[in-house]
Amino acid sequence: MSHLTRRTILKGAAAGLAAAGAFSLATPSRAAEFSFKLGADWPSDHPSSVQARIACDRVRTESGGRLDIQFFPNNQLGGDTDMLSQVRQGALEMMLIPTGVLSTLSPVAAINNVGMAFDNYDQVWNAMDGALGAMVRNELTKFGLVTMDRIWDNGFRQLTTGSKQVNDFKDVQGLKIRVPVSPIFISLWKAFGASPASANINELYTALQTKVFDGQENAIPHLQFYRFYEVQKYCALTSHMWEGFWMISGRKVWARLPADLQDMVQRIFNEEAMTQRRLLAQFSSGIKEKLISEGMIFSSPDRAPFQEALTRGGFYAEWRKIFGDEAWSLLESSTRKLV
Repeated sequence: MSHLTRRTILKGAAAGLAAAGAFSLATPSRAAEFSFKLGADWPSDHPSSVQARIACDRVRTESGGRLDIQFFPNNQLGGDTDMLSQVRQGALEMMLIPTGVLSTLSPVAAINNVGMAFDNYDQVWNAMDGALGAMVRNELTKFGLVTMDRIWDNGFRQLTTGSKQVNDFKDVQGLKIRVPVSPIFISLWKAFGASPASANINELYTALQTKVFDGQENAIPHLQFYRFYEVQKYCALTSHMWEGFWMISGRKVWARLPADLQDMVQRIFNEEAMTQRRLLAQFSSGIKEKLISEGMIFSSPDRAPFQEALTRGGFYAEWRKIFGDEAWSLLESSTRKLV
């Protein structure tokens, strides 16, 4: 990671980090009454990891040392699917999990992944902080999960390619694109005429370098943190999907905490989610210039042909059936008429 990038992160989170240092100094030295682990797949110095550590420090301090939450980023506790299994079994107390992975339990968890649905963040937060997000959280209780009220931002996903610049919709046809392990991602890129396949993100750099894939899609910060700009020359700003991370815990583990600690954890992680959104936006707005300096070339394809392809190919109709009319109506109330 370049010194410039590290300075950018630290500058954006400076106030929070200073507060975190104060929290740590104030934390009592006695053993905690409750000890939790929090897992995530973000790299260690990703802005979201910085904010998660701050949240853990706040919990430790404001609980008077009663609850100690240790943060483990960068898949230290396993991949997303492994950590989800651990949470459900009670072996891992908390996790920040992408919505696409949660959809392996409850399909409606991926409703924010509907392609080309959100045009901007106002629409995203109206949906996810409102009735649609509440419905998703309620559905997850059926699978033994407790979910914090505020979802963490992972950004709009963009398309990168190694040897072919994508300037418009037709340039996507036939491309071998790496996507996460999630049915809606596969469905989306097939509807665009590409050839999608799944791979672990920790294996993706080598796969792109050896031309196993023509390209991949991720939020812009990932291009820096995983150094994809070294093996991907082009980035098309498609904003084809928005992704978020829910903070979850297992119901049985959560029930071990007294009500006052439950309320405190909910409050702190919800507050830090709001700060994380702001800091990630600040970081993302500056990283494009850094990537250009590294040699990456950006384009801005017209989104309309992509949206038309999803309508014409039945993508929206298919996923409306999967998510159900109620959830779909809540989505459309924050976006536009999709079907």
